[in-house]
Amino acid sequence: MNISANKMPTSGYNQKKWKGRYTILLLLWSGWLLSFLDRMVMNVSLPFIGSELGLDKTVQGSIISAFFIGYALFQIPGGYLSDKFGPRKVMAFAIIWWSIFTFFTGLIYWLPLMLLVRFLFGAGEGCFPASSWKVIATYFPPHERGRATAIQSSVNTLGPAISVVVAVTIIEWLGWREVFVILSVPGLILGLLIYRYIRNHPAENRLISADELHLLEADQKNDKKNIEMQTRSFSLLAVLKMPILWKLSLIWFLFDITFWGFTTWLPSYLLEARGLSLSKTGIWAAIPFLFGALGTLVGGYFADKFQQKLKYLYGITALLSGAFLFLMYQVENLNAAIVFQCISALFMFIAFAIFWGMLMHLIPTAIMGKASSVVNFGGQVAGVVSPFIIGFLIDNASGGYHHAFLFMVLSLIGSAVLTFFIQKITL
Repeated sequence: MNISANKMPTSGYNQKKWKGRYTILLLLWSGWLLSFLDRMVMNVSLPFIGSELGLDKTVQGSIISAFFIGYALFQIPGGYLSDKFGPRKVMAFAIIWWSIFTFFTGLIYWLPLMLLVRFLFGAGEGCFPASSWKVIATYFPPHERGRATAIQSSVNTLGPAISVVVAVTIIEWLGWREVFVILSVPGLILGLLIYRYIRNHPAENRLISADELHLLEADQKNDKKNIEMQTRSFSLLAVLKMPILWKLSLIWFLFDITFWGFTTWLPSYLLEARGLSLSKTGIWAAIPFLFGALGTLVGGYFADKFQQKLKYLYGITALLSGAFLFLMYQVENLNAAIVFQCISALFMFIAFAIFWGMLMHLIPTAIMGKASSVVNFGGQVAGVVSPFIIGFLIDNASGGYHHAFLFMVLSLIGSAVLTFFIQKITL
């Protein structure tokens, strides 16, 4: 990176000053929040869509799976394009694309067309994650990447929490279709903002100060692994041949079986198995994700603080989450169930942030787009199969949720156990 004379720092590095990279992170955070709002309102809308279109739980699950098929298939292409052409255009196009199909979702009256629209919606969102991680790896020094990723990932908790409240409010006021029409508007605006204010390289971005560029340049000189990667030609095929990425992808697949099952079916569980009203469901389904937001920030701190022990921290927190999820559906008392689901969410999202912080420390910036997309692909395959399998388990238990939650618990335990058997986490 060449720094022109007018870009050289003229004073000491001010740790307290608002940095340009924080603005970049805010835009990324907004994109992730919107992506979760757009996809999670479907979970709240499912019972109403099922009632209007005459769909059982298995078919309702297929609507969620259609999104994840598109989302999974475009993970790796999105990562490849981000490494080859830069993340700026990929992110802007992705947000505008999925916002258009969010709008179309509210207009559908025919199941096959609904499945197609949700697939195309997922294809747009699938290009976004790897490009955002590429931006963090490019704009943030290594010692801040775990926390930056955790802050960005906090929308995995805030998104479901906010979406429940937003969806319930609009459904009660206008109807389920209007939720999707209204949420399409901010996406179009955000896509244009990202295109305007994010550049592929920090040196080209007026938001980034001379001090920040100096810090990034110093870190790059000390990052021997990344320098080596930049001097070698790493094709997509070469990245796909890295065994560690597929091991981590399997761990993430099992984790996301539980994550997507929990976020997809929790509103329906509270409505149907616990007998809550729609308004109370909006409150009690949101609260666990607020605990999850705290867990994400804690996990991000751990990811930067304990870099050599992250696989053990991930395994322990994932096991604890599974234990409290088991207790949640076993107890008869509603208040106890709410407490257990909150504790489960807390540990689940600590594990979530630790996992991605671990990847941000392992993967060199030069291949971040392709490598992170391979790992995230595993999670999105889970998103394809999890809602469908859980819907099937609910239907075949006469509407009961015990088998579905046991499936989620076992998947989370499997993810934790596999982590302990990774002998060497290196690329």
